[in-house]
Amino acid sequence: MDVSSPLRVLWDAPALARARAAILQRDEATIETQIAVSEIAAPTGEEGERGAWVASRFHAIGLTNVSTDAAGNVLGTRAGTEQGAPVVICAHLDTVFPRSVSLRVQHEGPRLIGPGIGDNGRGLAAMLTLAEVLDGSTLRTRAPVVFAATVGEEGSGNLRGAKELFANTLSHAAAAIALDGAGDERIVHRALGSRRFRIHFRGAGGHSWTAFGVPNAVHAASITGALLARTTLPTLPRTTLSVGRIGGGISVNAIPDDAWLEIDLRSTSETALRTFEGEIRAAATSALHEENLRGTRGAPPLTLEITVIGDRPSGETDRSLPLVESAIEATRLIGRDADLATASTDANVPISRGIPAIAIGAGGRGGEAHTVAEWFENAAGHLGVVRALAIVVASAGLAL
Repeated sequence: MDVSSPLRVLWDAPALARARAAILQRDEATIETQIAVSEIAAPTGEEGERGAWVASRFHAIGLTNVSTDAAGNVLGTRAGTEQGAPVVICAHLDTVFPRSVSLRVQHEGPRLIGPGIGDNGRGLAAMLTLAEVLDGSTLRTRAPVVFAATVGEEGSGNLRGAKELFANTLSHAAAAIALDGAGDERIVHRALGSRRFRIHFRGAGGHSWTAFGVPNAVHAASITGALLARTTLPTLPRTTLSVGRIGGGISVNAIPDDAWLEIDLRSTSETALRTFEGEIRAAATSALHEENLRGTRGAPPLTLEITVIGDRPSGETDRSLPLVESAIEATRLIGRDADLATASTDANVPISRGIPAIAIGAGGRGGEAHTVAEWFENAAGHLGVVRALAIVVASAGLAL
């Protein structure tokens, strides 16, 4: 590695060296924070209690302009020595677990086990440690740094918090770094976009014998699924299409008056997403016509409703941009090999809006995400936080 590289020079600066040592000293406190925040329920759409807890920590750390926006995102700022576009550090508040699931974290040797302990208890804890270390006095950046705990990142949340954040309050951001889960090697710079659809057929229904000939909603849904199963998808850009759920009908001896299916379409290409959204709509329309034509003359026809139930934008932060280059260098500096990756995270939104953005793990090792057996091990976990700090300082500039 070129020892004169910009991040290498920053890495050896006394202020950053002291901050790296402080992150190691705070390692136990970071774990305590991770456990505490993970035990606060935050199902998607119900993040308020966890958000309030984070806001109180923002105040205690001394961030300014602590506030909650229209979506429920919690924001705090560390001023820079200069005015200008901020660098954003975000970590999502929500989990996939309903309130009925116990969030009590268990200790099994070096392993912490608990729903959300990694995704995203680790990201939130690392963000709070960064806010403490980047204290505005012993370590200060030229550009302001905004810390954002976001809502609606998981599943049905549809990146709601990030969409609000980067469309309004932080539309002028210079760069964004999302802290999501464990790990210290992966750098997500390609945003995996998705469209999700609910296709709903409705009709008159009736008795399976006496009303036979009335168009069958389940038949139409099944035809749609069969047509989509035969769709040829590109490998470059990689695109996937799956029927995830299907249902309808009330009895084995009744013609269903109602049937539906839900479809997940994903790609790294917005063009591919638009193309195959057209294929999905065409398949549903074709199935509607086919089943209605099969009905007896005068039978009430089926109707079709297509609803978009998820929309996550795609895009890419180019490998050659300073943010990605700094992330690769920072990964090397902590002794890891960078893994450039594709995923769906809060970073999708700024990427799609032309803001350089990445998502990274926040250190340590984890597994079984989105299950009650989710686990985290603090294997040199502080290095992930150090990596994140180096990326932030490289992006915001170090005030010497």
